[in-house]
Amino acid sequence: MKKIRVQFLLFVYDKTQKFYRKYFKKKKRQWQFNEKQLLEFQEDSLGRKLGEFYKRHGFTMIPKMENHDVHHLITGCGTNFEDEIAMQFLLLGNGKINAHLLAAVGLGIVILPEYYKMYINAYKKGQKMRTFHHINFEELLWQNFDHVKDFIRQKETPVIF
Repeated sequence: MKKIRVQFLLFVYDKTQKFYRKYFKKKKRQWQFNEKQLLEFQEDSLGRKLGEFYKRHGFTMIPKMENHDVHHLITGCGTNFEDEIAMQFLLLGNGKINAHLLAAVGLGIVILPEYYKMYINAYKKGQKMRTFHHINFEELLWQNFDHVKDFIRQKETPVIF
């Protein structure tokens, strides 16, 4: 039964993601790098880690949606469908809000309710992180991955006197 529910969600996602990119991301441009070029970045960089992510999962970059894949790396969210819904909850907790996100959250609760606790935990995790959903990660591809990840996962900068 879960397989049918996930297939339905995949169908909805496939039909809406092009619309989402066209109307919600119309001012955004696609990144100037491809998967192969990302693998040429320095070993500990965000760009290299992203290239390895694409290679490991057999994914290709979706134009104007590249930041979403960085979100997976930074948050540790997986790539199966319940994890994708959890990512939307995390982003909601982090302050992002749009119709596509709200639809994913709503459908996730209705169609995959058995992951409700996971979704709530993801929401709380998003609240505890620095606001990052607005960051253009293309500008940070050269930066050390662990430094970027640690910065975002830490809501307040500690002050040492």
